Amino acid sequence: MIPEIKRILYATDLSKNSSYAFFYAVDMAKRHNARIVILHSVEPGRHISYVGFGVEEMLKKTKEQEQKTGIEEIKKRLEEFCKKVENQIGPPCSELVSKILVPLGHPVEEILKAADEESCDAIVLGTHGKGFLRQTFLGSVAGSVLERTRKPVFIIPLPSEKITFDWDSV
Repeated sequence: MIPEIKRILYATDLSKNSSYAFFYAVDMAKRHNARIVILHSVEPGRHISYVGFGVEEMLKKTKEQEQKTGIEEIKKRLEEFCKKVENQIGPPCSELVSKILVPLGHPVEEILKAADEESCDAIVLGTHGKGFLRQTFLGSVAGSVLERTRKPVFIIPLPSEKITFDWDSV
């Protein structure tokens, strides 16, 4: 028996292809009466720690600001994109999103962690790979997630030229 899909983790890097993959996450959520958890991982920077000079506190504040900015950026893009998705497949869109996560960490680790902690039944993410580059990109985040999880992973490639959707304004 195939398990029900009630929570979908949609991982985004805020790229054009991630927007395209969100279209699939929304469609899947509508079909399964599921909710979407959005994740955008902020890569940790390589900082030199100067203990005693207040740098650690400054870095902590910078990381917190990056997370707030990430959440606001995702919310803004979500609203804009939902309008376009609803024109294609109808409402609701933003009501399907139950949570937005913007952790500081490496994308693969954060995707796997969120999928488990949020009890997600499936993972949706886009990939940039086309042709001979496909292996390179699938070998990175999408490929690593696929190899390391036991949950269904939906990897959405860039659309063909036949798709007439204005992704650039998302």
